[in-house]
Amino acid sequence: MQSNKNADRRAFLTQTGKAMAACALLGSTSGIAYANGPSKENKDDILNVNKLIDKHYYLDNIRLEDGFIYQNETVIGTKTSLNTLEIQDGKIVAILPNRQHTQTQLPAYDAGGMLMLPALRDMHIHLDKTFYGGPWRAPASREGKTIMDMIALEQKLLPELQPYTKDRATKLIDLIQSKGSVIARSHCNIDPVSGLKNLLALQEVLEQRKGDFSCEIVAFPQHGLLLSKSEPLMREAMQAGAHYVGGLDPTTVDGAMEQSLDTMFQIALDYDKGVDIHLHETSPSGVAAVNYIIGTVEKTPLLKGKVTISHAFALAMLNPQEAELTAKKLAEQQITIASTVPIGTLHMPLKMLKREGVLVITGTDSVIDHWSPFGLGDMLEKANLYAQLYTRPDEFALSRSLAIATGNILPLNDKGERVWPKAQDEASFVLVDASCSAEAVARISPRQAAFYQGQMASGAVAKAVS
Repeated sequence: MQSNKNADRRAFLTQTGKAMAACALLGSTSGIAYANGPSKENKDDILNVNKLIDKHYYLDNIRLEDGFIYQNETVIGTKTSLNTLEIQDGKIVAILPNRQHTQTQLPAYDAGGMLMLPALRDMHIHLDKTFYGGPWRAPASREGKTIMDMIALEQKLLPELQPYTKDRATKLIDLIQSKGSVIARSHCNIDPVSGLKNLLALQEVLEQRKGDFSCEIVAFPQHGLLLSKSEPLMREAMQAGAHYVGGLDPTTVDGAMEQSLDTMFQIALDYDKGVDIHLHETSPSGVAAVNYIIGTVEKTPLLKGKVTISHAFALAMLNPQEAELTAKKLAEQQITIASTVPIGTLHMPLKMLKREGVLVITGTDSVIDHWSPFGLGDMLEKANLYAQLYTRPDEFALSRSLAIATGNILPLNDKGERVWPKAQDEASFVLVDASCSAEAVARISPRQAAFYQGQMASGAVAKAVS
């Protein structure tokens, strides 16, 4: 019966998302459409993001989850309590009874009873090429366009976007921080049109934001690693400090699956980097590429735990038995799947992948760019979408759905024991106007503030009343 309900939910979302199905196949899907910039208060009793600069302080009235509430062994609610955190040099050094300050000389701030959740993580975004922060601009029509057509369009568009790269990347970071994401992974174009310009511009922005934002960079050969003869540029990008070697559809774009994937992996091995490949291809070429990636990692232990397949739409083409077998192999090689949780005709086996031990992460992908106008920059919205598509609408399942947006970090484990936060954990978290994780996911609750390593990255908190 439950599977029928999930199927009905998927059918409803598919109807609302058919316009995005083609985008999914070509590289970008996101959620329902709005994109608000961050708001910041400036009242005398409020400290906004520019004013909380202390390295050692108390944060009162933090709502933490303490455990599940059960009825006949079924989770029906979540217990919470108000606490004080002592934060020093980017870490949570103590969790104390609320407003119990052992060092009275320390400054104290008031979270107003907001729920504390782990920092959200936007693990697939393109910070270097966006319309966000500029005037509204819808993408050109995609009807009848192939990925090769889109590459040709982008080759013409990139010089137009490059003068705005730093400004718009900064504004896009502001947006995702306002939604609670202070950790990200950004793909950055490396191609003959851009050279290393986008990479160097993005690195400059990230250096300026290193106090409140952390971001890995994937050198992304958007125009085809082999097709655009970008291997020398990719190697330069590794030397310039990119963290991951990217790739793109080795059969449909590069026309030589094994050579394309072997080149990508060899660059990663030569520079001791990770791999994160865009793989939009469906069966049979997409399935062949997934299997080749698994086999390569299995034969090359240095790659184990360092490979991500983004999108991986081919997994949606497998029957349940094939998908389960592939999931087991992905888990054995510690290969991560980065999904945008597409809501079109593709139904990814994300729940099964997680059940088999595959790390599944999510990201915004495009935010108002020439691929898609729909990106919100909101990982809590992605967790909500995952919950609607893949889980039951109950307290336990909703609370577990948060994991896809936090890098698998949850306040409570499956037994209802608090496992986060703990003393000495990094003080990176988001304050949410919700009573518990389940409500935050179900209602996509407003974010009040986001903290990165103890520093307030976005939003506001009040001064504590002495």
